[in-house]
Amino acid sequence: MVDTVYTIGYSGFKIDDFIKTLKGNNISLVIDVRSTPYSRYYTDYNKENLSIMLEKSHIYYRNYVSEFGARQGERKYYPNGYLDFEMFSKSESFLSGVEKLKKSMEKNYTFALLCSEKDPIKCHRTILVSRAFHIAGYKIIHLMDNGTYVTQEDIEERLLNMFFPDRGQINMFAPTLSKQEYLDESYKKQNKNIGYTIEEV
Repeated sequence: MVDTVYTIGYSGFKIDDFIKTLKGNNISLVIDVRSTPYSRYYTDYNKENLSIMLEKSHIYYRNYVSEFGARQGERKYYPNGYLDFEMFSKSESFLSGVEKLKKSMEKNYTFALLCSEKDPIKCHRTILVSRAFHIAGYKIIHLMDNGTYVTQEDIEERLLNMFFPDRGQINMFAPTLSKQEYLDESYKKQNKNIGYTIEEV
């Protein structure tokens, strides 16, 4: 049986509905991937408040800012001025986060990656973190605020349609790519769109 990795973006959820959604999917561990685990507008989701509320529902809270955060301190991960997801996903820090969560799953924890963005396609939890688990063979479920969900396959179809809507047409002047090559390029383009940028010095 394939393990499932969940993700959830809290904007759009009232805290009670958020916790109800987690419990409804038997999630026992929330992995916060925000680089700054605070919100001016959604104070229920500030790290300390959220941790207390989750604990009352017997859900563990962990912050993985160094492993999975969108803002990383080392400049080498910003070769083009924005965080290169593919490069960072090969880092010791990122891989250690993946290993820790694999061990959690072996101990029968079900976790959800938490960030703020409502639409998963616009969030690094999907384009960076979920992709790594998807490649590793895990099923990815992005929980939505209306009681529905989308899969990583749904996200990938959206990415292809966003960046290569005419990919099925023959073009004598452009090379024909495989679906995987189109997909890899789509992830790179979305990385460029949403990756955290640093000022050039």
